[in-house]
Amino acid sequence: MFAPLEEAAPERGWPAGVLEEAEGKGAAFVSRVVKGEAVTGRSEPIAADFESVTLDVAPVASTGTGIMIAAVLSGLILGLRPVDLARLFGKTVYRLRWAAVAILCMLALGFVTKFSGMDAVLGLAFTRTGATLYPIFGTLLGWLGVALTGSDTASNVLFGNLQRITAEKLGLDPVLMASANSTGGVMGKMVDAQSIVVAAAATGEHGREGAILRAVLVHSLALAMIVGGIVWLYAHVLPGAVPSRPVEAPAAVETTR
Repeated sequence: MFAPLEEAAPERGWPAGVLEEAEGKGAAFVSRVVKGEAVTGRSEPIAADFESVTLDVAPVASTGTGIMIAAVLSGLILGLRPVDLARLFGKTVYRLRWAAVAILCMLALGFVTKFSGMDAVLGLAFTRTGATLYPIFGTLLGWLGVALTGSDTASNVLFGNLQRITAEKLGLDPVLMASANSTGGVMGKMVDAQSIVVAAAATGEHGREGAILRAVLVHSLALAMIVGGIVWLYAHVLPGAVPSRPVEAPAAVETTR
């Protein structure tokens, strides 16, 4: 999204640091990556629609920190010396060196596909299938999101709002399609490149990632199609079985006589 510098403001989603930097360089326009109307359902973007690239370093809250502490405590309880623990840690790091490189590359690719709009374009292509087939393709959309990002949470963030908007436009239940996105994503976890690389390195199958992917791809797609079939039944055969969203009660209006 491009905007003249004088029209950009922090309350419209533009970071103050970006505006100050652009003003210091004498730039007339500023630009940021923003989600479009097809994804958000809004013709004018709000602050939450702007994408931001941030690196959150939270070692205390990270899952790996807890695993590391548990491993060290377990080793000490089992009688290992600190020198032995350090040696094992070094061997593990060396064994997973190529897996770490592959994961970094996949994360970088995920940022490229996200901020270039490739993920959104793939998702929008599935929405053209119509109300009859969209429950199946919407499930496959969740599968695709996890296969690309490596995370069911990331897939829900990426396509969750798109699923809701598309479901409302096609007359489907938004709750059902949001659930389909998450459930279909679980079936895509087995073909996620990051998971395959880590599993191959941990089991001594380094270099056979391609063979593992070919072995599980058919199973992953088959399971995703089964989930898609179940979602289709709920959408067109058993719509009453889907829990509906709570309806807010209208505000009471006082009348005077």
